[in-house]
Parts: sequence; structure tokens; C-alpha cells
Amino acid sequence: MTSPHLVRAIVADDERLMREQLKSRLAQVWPELAVVAEARDGLEAVEAVARERPDIAFLDIQMPVLTGIESAREIAVLPDVRCEIVFVTAYDHYAIEAFEQGALDYVLKPAEEARLGRTVERLKARLAAASVDAATSPPQLAGVADRLAQIERLLQMGQPDKRRPLRWLQATQGNTLRLIAVDQVLFFRSDEKYTRIQTAQAEWLIRTPLRELLEQIDPELFWQIHRGTIVNVQAIERVERDDMGRLRIRVRGHPEILDVSRGFSHLFRQM
Repeated sequence: MTSPHLVRAIVADDERLMREQLKSRLAQVWPELAVVAEARDGLEAVEAVARERPDIAFLDIQMPVLTGIESAREIAVLPDVRCEIVFVTAYDHYAIEAFEQGALDYVLKPAEEARLGRTVERLKARLAAASVDAATSPPQLAGVADRLAQIERLLQMGQPDKRRPLRWLQATQGNTLRLIAVDQVLFFRSDEKYTRIQTAQAEWLIRTPLRELLEQIDPELFWQIHRGTIVNVQAIERVERDDMGRLRIRVRGHPEILDVSRGFSHLFRQM
């Protein structure tokens, strides 16, 4: 560590609101921690660690350029750098089981104070042990083999199974961030740079394009009915035809009417 009193960290996440939320929670549970840099993608994270040589890197799993796990692999072999890795993830327990096989830590989105507090206590213990080890072993060699083995295992096991439908979405509403259960979504609609998520309670936005969502959500639960619309089949209240013979969908819990384009009308052929 650079000082027995000052612990330094970087925070890497492609969502600014998530970086702000994590920094705010860290300030609550670890006031002495100094966040010395932020990164918007995995490559920026590696560069920030090489430049700042922090004690800790909080890495979002899903980042552009390099994922958090790929970034961790690069960080592990940086010369003269001893950096604890904490993964920040919205994954379900399927992935969490893989993280718990090793010493690498994780924080679930959105970061909760109690869970983050436990992570902080473990980090403090590891940093104290590392300061003792540093007196007898070169920083660039201490623990690198074990850490690389853990990271390689995560590369194989810790990432979400592409065959498993997405269960959670990280969405925004103004300056508010929330984790939305996918099966609670009534429909998705393209909205310029964003995708609109409509639940029975509120409207949220995500940056994932509709075409990418289609590859991640359950095709039996969600049907694309228009180039810019995906509907939850279980939320359909009724399907109507207008005077021109075009299909329109009414969903339970929301007054908006969804148009079915001609290319997707075969889904309702039984009408």
C-alpha cells in the first residue's frame, strides 16, 4: 500500500450512475478509502490501475472493450502492481457460485450497504496480510499464479450462461437506478438511443438495443410484434383488429395500445 492510513481504489463501470452509486456506498462504509480514478470500460480500467497503482479495483463484469474478468486477467500480471479485485455484478446465483470458489470478491448490483460492509472487512484483512507479505516477496510475483488460476476459472464458469434467459435488467429513471425483474416487464419499446421498459408500476430506460435484448430474453415469454416492440405474452389482455384489419394488443396494467406489424401477424394467426 502507498500508506498505512490511505487505501486507494479505482471504480470501473460503463454506467455513470452505477459508478456514482458505488462510490456513495463506499464512502458510507469506508470513509478512509480514496477513489483515485474511474473507468468507463475494461481497457480504461487496466490503464488506470497501471497508472495509479491502487490497492483495489472495483470492476463491473459487463463492460465494453474488455469485460471485468478480462481486465482482471490483465491487471494480475501488471509489473510492480499489487491490486485486490472486486467484481461488481448483477448476475444470479448461477454465476455467484463460481465467484465463491475462489478468494476473489464480488458485490451485487445495486450495492447494498450491509453486503458491501462485509466485502470491506475482507479487503481490509487482505490488505493487512499483503503488507506483511510484501516484506518477503516481490509484489509482481506474490500470489499471481493463484490469482490467474482463479480468474481463468471465472472466465470459464463465472460468466452468464448464454442459453439461460436474462432474469434482471439494470434500468434508470432520471437519476434513479433500479434492478428490474425481467418477468415483470409488460413490454419493451425502442426509444431513440435507449430501450424503454414498461412495468405495471413505472417506465424505465436501458441502453441495450432491442435486437440484443431478443438474444437474451426468454423467447417463449417475450414475442417481438413490431420492429420496435417486444411484448410479454403473459401480459396480453386481448388482441383486436381495427377497421383496416390490423392487429392491436392491449396489455394488462397499462393503457397503451401496441400495434402488431404485418411481419409478425402470423403469431396471432388463430384469430
